[in-house]
Amino acid sequence: MMKLTHLNEKGDAQMVDVSAKEITTRVAIASSVVSMKKETLDLIISGSHKKGDVLAVARIA
Repeated sequence: MMKLTHLNEKGDAQMVDVSAKEITTRVAIASSVVSMKKETLDLIISGSHKKGDVLAVARIA
């Protein structure tokens, strides 16, 4: 699995030093409605999805 810089060794979201990046102005607006089967929600909550911790990925997205 590819290592994401915004996740620590436990898979938790972490801050990354971006001070060397050029300053830019960005605006982001988001909203969502998520529908899923109970079984899918159970996998997410338990952290046992075959692709890993989907909530950690969502936090850094």
